Amino acid sequence: MVAGEGGGLGGGGVVAVDPAAQEPLVVAVHGGRVAVGTDRAEWFPPGRLRGAPLTRSCTWVARTLVRQVRVADERLVAGGMTVVAGVEAGVRERAGRDEYVLRTASEADVPGARAVMLDTVYRDLRSGYVPRWHADIIDPAAAYLEPERCTLLVVERDGEIVATGAVRDRGPAAPPNPQWVADRFPSGSTAQLCRIYVRPEHRRHGLARRLVRELCGFAVRAGGYERVYLHTDPAVPGAEAFWRATAEEVCDERALPGGGQGIVHFEVPVAGLAGAARRDRADSVAG
Repeated sequence: MVAGEGGGLGGGGVVAVDPAAQEPLVVAVHGGRVAVGTDRAEWFPPGRLRGAPLTRSCTWVARTLVRQVRVADERLVAGGMTVVAGVEAGVRERAGRDEYVLRTASEADVPGARAVMLDTVYRDLRSGYVPRWHADIIDPAAAYLEPERCTLLVVERDGEIVATGAVRDRGPAAPPNPQWVADRFPSGSTAQLCRIYVRPEHRRHGLARRLVRELCGFAVRAGGYERVYLHTDPAVPGAEAFWRATAEEVCDERALPGGGQGIVHFEVPVAGLAGAARRDRADSVAG
């Protein structure tokens, strides 16, 4: 069994993989509760796993790595599990070849992530590399890996980076964005989602939605963020429809005099952000 700190468990817990199982089995333990399996898993108290009904899990580790769900043997969790280094390598090694693995990027992932980003700005956005817009693409480590409240996630399949997503701690600047949009999303308290790119041959597998979910979770755990913001270019096939199903429109610049930049600004509602809590309290008082 390989165990380690659970990156998808809100900053705590234990993740374990049983390499002896006939089918891959992932067990996630957090706060005295246990998740088993992947697409169909649920939290259960230790010692009450055998024969328990399985429903959808909220932990990416369980969701991502196993397609076939098994019920855990109690001995897997009896007495707890020891946290050791190397869980990510152990989990990835045991993941099926056809699985997508979503994880926080390392320095070794930077070239692959950069390739996905550059291919997207040339092929989909058709802007090519523009230094004032895309400096973070050239040095993703400095932009996302080094700052404490920023992050870069990658999705890997068969050793190749096929999707990216990032959080930066800066809001939209004015100009070129409307001043009122910049005022609504100030730097420091705004988590901006960016570089959520998926290679065309790997689209329609739910990767973008998974990236958004994990990035929003990071924003909550990082602390200090009050809003989650992004903008998108509606000229990119599928982009506008995806974000309208995921976020709330703030400003469609196509409706501005002259059409603005032609982009659409969105806010993602995220429970647990400091600003969301304050707004909810204010709404309840006002109501």
